[in-house]
Amino acid sequence: MDENLNVLISDNLDEAGIDLFRKEPGVDVDIKTGLSEAQLKDIICSYHALIIRSGTLVTEDILASASRLRVIGRAGVGLDNVDVVAATRRGIVVMNTPGTNSVATAEHTIAMLLSLSRNIPRGTSSVKSGCWEKKQLQGREIFNKVIGVIGFGKIGSIVADRARGLKMKAIVYDPFVTSERIQKAGFKSVSLQELYRQSDYITVHVPKTKKTTNFINADAFEQMKTGVMIINCARGGIVDEKALYEAIISGKVAGAALDVFENEPPGSSPLLKLDQVICTPHIGASTQEAQANVSIAVANQVIKYLKNGTVLNAVNVPSVTDELLSRLRPYINLGDQIGCLQAQLCNGPITEVIIEYRGDFHGLELSAISSSVLKGLLAPTFRDDVNFVNAHIIAKEMGITVTETKVADAEEYTNLITVKVVTPEMPHTVSGTIFGKNQARIVRINSFRLEMIPKGHIALIHNVDRPGSIGEIGTTLGNHNINIGRMQVGQEEEGNRNLIFLDTDTPIPASVLEQLRLLPTVKSITVLEL
Repeated sequence: MDENLNVLISDNLDEAGIDLFRKEPGVDVDIKTGLSEAQLKDIICSYHALIIRSGTLVTEDILASASRLRVIGRAGVGLDNVDVVAATRRGIVVMNTPGTNSVATAEHTIAMLLSLSRNIPRGTSSVKSGCWEKKQLQGREIFNKVIGVIGFGKIGSIVADRARGLKMKAIVYDPFVTSERIQKAGFKSVSLQELYRQSDYITVHVPKTKKTTNFINADAFEQMKTGVMIINCARGGIVDEKALYEAIISGKVAGAALDVFENEPPGSSPLLKLDQVICTPHIGASTQEAQANVSIAVANQVIKYLKNGTVLNAVNVPSVTDELLSRLRPYINLGDQIGCLQAQLCNGPITEVIIEYRGDFHGLELSAISSSVLKGLLAPTFRDDVNFVNAHIIAKEMGITVTETKVADAEEYTNLITVKVVTPEMPHTVSGTIFGKNQARIVRINSFRLEMIPKGHIALIHNVDRPGSIGEIGTTLGNHNINIGRMQVGQEEEGNRNLIFLDTDTPIPASVLEQLRLLPTVKSITVLEL
């Protein structure tokens, strides 16, 4: 270990965490905030650890100059500003601090709800400007009103609990949480359509993903009550801002409380000109207690890693020794890819995950692989909140039963990892193996056998095994200048269907997918990103 371990804090951090670094023997800490990308690139080579929040952009170019850097610690959750892939490639551990600011964000949601209902921001401005607009500022009571909570994770569940304490009726929609778990917490689980139809207030608490971008859009507003109020303290872009503006102008939506925006700062957004909109500058997690918590958490995690090699809340490596990690890495990556594939194949809340290891794994400790499976499976739902360390805990909290089995005989493969995911709709089974030293392959999806490289823009097409069917698919894609990088065909073990695996150079547009679905031999298409 180096004589001195150098830590750079490049964003504002609470003094509680800074003090931990200063008091730690053998650790030197520098605080340099507001650095440009060029300035950070010039100095990063001197540091073993980088502590950031959301202000510092950690690019591949910066990481190329970070010759000593071992760990990046994010005081908070979101890692949109870090090139995690580039960091992983260079062996740099990336950590965050999930769950440390859940109470702060939930309380801010309730504060926004009350402020919106009683016109508090406008009333404050009115009085300070010398006016006394009592009639114009008539509000509404929240007692006995229905609040629809979209997303029942750590923050959403706290919001529902706090709303219940205010004598509101909380209903919940979360397709990844079983209705039994929601009911056990004392709330009613409803469909999204029911939530839109019944709610007087709607608050969103989901991560921003491809599926949740513009999740609350013009079609959603059409299904809501007239006079509904919208709260978004999650991520900008989950609520379609243009559609929200139109819904407020039309009178469908009575008001909105926004802590986050598609672009931050929002600039000249037309929403800011509406009296029915109140807003704050992304301060949902900004309380003294929350900032102290994330500061202490990131300091403790980074110190433990630098001093002892202990990995806590890492998003890109599991908690194992370096020697074991080098042997496990191909299987860990495969497990993550299988989990990610399963997450995109399954519909409905997951109730059970069965992980089977067959063949010769050379006496390796397989728990890290299981963690990678769960991380890949849960990542589309929890994004940066899930990692190798907490994946098992989150699965348990969601009511998912996880079972691991080991079988010595792997039949035609040296080793085989099979993951069966059970939902109320139907189970899905995916098997994968390693060819050579590190070449991952998916060799089975349900009853279909194939050899699929789990990477890139992928379309899985179920079609009838009939002459000319594959040619029709290729012609349709070719007519739209979509190049097929790889095509493999898997046959159903019993039946007359094929599973065609296509890896295209670019994503297949929705209009082209619709044309493919209209082909007489095509039964279904699932688009995947791996």
